[in-house]
Amino acid sequence: MHTFMDFFKYFNMFIIIFIFFSSATPIFSDSSSTTSNDHLSIPNFLNLSKEPQVFDFMVDIRRKIHENPELSYQEFKTSKLIRTKLDELGVPYKHPVAVTGVIGYIGTGLPPFVALRADMDALLMQELVEWEHKSKVPGKMHACGHDAHVAMLLGAAKILKEHEKELQGTVVLVFQPAEEGGAGAKKILDAGALENVSAIFGLHVLNNLPLGEVASRSGPIAAGSGFFEAVISGMGGHGAIPHHAIDPILAASNVVVSLQQIVSREVDPVDSQVVTVGKFQGGGAFNVIPDSVTIGGTFRAFPRESFTHLRHRIEQVITGQAVVHRCNATVNFLEEEKPFIPPTINNGGLHDHFQSVAGRLLGVDKVKDQQPMLGSEDFAFYQAALPGYIFLLGMEDVSVERLPSGHSPYYKVNEDALPYGAALHASLASRYLVKLHQEVPVVERKIHDEL
Repeated sequence: MHTFMDFFKYFNMFIIIFIFFSSATPIFSDSSSTTSNDHLSIPNFLNLSKEPQVFDFMVDIRRKIHENPELSYQEFKTSKLIRTKLDELGVPYKHPVAVTGVIGYIGTGLPPFVALRADMDALLMQELVEWEHKSKVPGKMHACGHDAHVAMLLGAAKILKEHEKELQGTVVLVFQPAEEGGAGAKKILDAGALENVSAIFGLHVLNNLPLGEVASRSGPIAAGSGFFEAVISGMGGHGAIPHHAIDPILAASNVVVSLQQIVSREVDPVDSQVVTVGKFQGGGAFNVIPDSVTIGGTFRAFPRESFTHLRHRIEQVITGQAVVHRCNATVNFLEEEKPFIPPTINNGGLHDHFQSVAGRLLGVDKVKDQQPMLGSEDFAFYQAALPGYIFLLGMEDVSVERLPSGHSPYYKVNEDALPYGAALHASLASRYLVKLHQEVPVVERKIHDEL
């Protein structure tokens, strides 16, 4: 009897221990329970990102890239630096993808797959900020934060690699070329780099959003965009006898004014659209009427129908106004060099995931709603192919300075934002893998076992 009671006692202890460990929440659990592990799993990534070995790692990368800006599809040094850092971390990758792109992999190497994206290219402009790490390349500058984007994704890679054994799937790191009008995202997709990927996340730094805050929305967040260039041809002559010439400058001037009337007089005011002429070139002397004038610009809209209509009317107005002034016009929408970018539309389910993860990482009060913007993002190409979500990451610290907006020659990055971006990347991906792992049966996950 005594022996039986001892057995029963130890058997009960075994059952209790088994239940305890079976119910323990792993670091990447997506459980909604209130266990301490569940609350600590996300903030740990932010703490890790702020540690000197990770923060300094990102700052060093960001400054090296900033000093050596490269334009679309010319990001060879940037790509080499990325590969060097991935080698140091022991992260396998594919290269080249889409000319200079790099695709890295962290995790099991098996499904589910979730992707994180950083763009790499710089802008054709002269940096006017005087500091130790100013651009060393005349006429080229990182003025949109892509240097910071790369640094944050590499920072996320560093902390994810340290927790690789706990990942319940594979994180795909997308270092993308040519976001600035070159449709690099489309080339990444065309290369087949994201086949079998279940979702993709991206971020963009924002100058006037407070440090430690994020902003986004479900549905349309950025407009579709296109570019146009037109050559308006007349007949040159002496400025003193304009009646012996056909003046393309007068015709082009009227074209510019008439283009503005498309939006102001033909478009529903609640349907946000933009037509901007940013290029006007013609003539080289004060007293000579030139043979031709070249103008160029951009147009933006949200619904595809509005975008298509805007494109049609731009061509009509340019050619029609040219004829009114006895000139001819040819219009080029530059679809080869600068492909049309569709509207950026965030997936609703991923929005819920983002709000949950960001709210627990930063605090619910730090997650803001973002109104749609008429800027464009080629991240939209990913979203047309698979569920995608992009958000804005705050950099502003008014106690230090107010930061100029993107594409300014005085643009600056607040490097204190880097840990937040890295932690959000890592948290969004790791917790989404848990979510997918719980939702997709094992049998289904074995159908496609590699990218």
